[in-house]
Amino acid sequence: MTAPNVAITDLTVTFRRGEVRALDGISLRLPTGMVGLLGPNGAGKTTFMRVLTGVLLPCSGTVAVDGTDLTSRSQRREVKATTGYLPQELGLYPDLTGSQFLDYMALLKGITDRRARRARVNEVLELVSLSDVANRKVKGYSGGMKRRVGIAQAILNDPRLLIVDEPTVGLDPEERLRFRSLLARLAGDRTVLLSTHIVDDIVQTCPNVVVIDRGRLAFQGSIGDLASRASGLVWHLTQPATAVPPDLPTVNVIPGISGTTYRVISSDAPAPDAESMSATVEDGYIALMHATAPNPAQHLRAV
Repeated sequence: MTAPNVAITDLTVTFRRGEVRALDGISLRLPTGMVGLLGPNGAGKTTFMRVLTGVLLPCSGTVAVDGTDLTSRSQRREVKATTGYLPQELGLYPDLTGSQFLDYMALLKGITDRRARRARVNEVLELVSLSDVANRKVKGYSGGMKRRVGIAQAILNDPRLLIVDEPTVGLDPEERLRFRSLLARLAGDRTVLLSTHIVDDIVQTCPNVVVIDRGRLAFQGSIGDLASRASGLVWHLTQPATAVPPDLPTVNVIPGISGTTYRVISSDAPAPDAESMSATVEDGYIALMHATAPNPAQHLRAV
């Protein structure tokens, strides 16, 4: 499998006869490997993924995978055949075994030869570490096992572009780590787009990240570049527990015996005893979101 070339040009999607602009002229290239997708609720991430999976046609713009245009009705089937998708809520058939469910999904993906289908189902079961429970009904699987069945169905067709939406929500820390490792192994020479609200999942697996905000491309680059957006802006501020919280973008809050410590974003020291901190990816994301807000706070410098 050669490395995919995913090019998105001036992608625009509107609803309600143009009154709602879900995506507004997005242009970018998705590199090979893991790419994180971040953005607040309602930013347009779901619409973006629906276009990439061929579920939704845009109002204008193109999405080309290896030069084949996903937004063309005549070429869409060809691209969809090499695209895998794990939605946040995947409908499973609880009374089927894991093997039966994947066999059914393989049929839907066009793998009609019984011997080839069985071989591919066994291969993906092994890849996601579910071979030992392949004959157990899906309703008896844990949450993590169900997510692994989900990723197994997404890769049955050996996709060049794999899109996963919030795959680790509700998983315990050990299962989250297992799932992140699985995604990293799957990346290889394909593009894996990981949409999540869990910034740590992106930090641990994605060298590159895309941020969408209010339908527009707010950032594309390395996670290091995203962290640098908050360079010199991150402070630890400790206040008495009874004090009013600071009116600043806040990354986290840590209660303690001596008071409450806030990790905040500000261009200037918010108090004489505030401590300057090194910026993390989460800091950079919060700084970016507030810098691109309709009315950015005056205390934030442009980033």
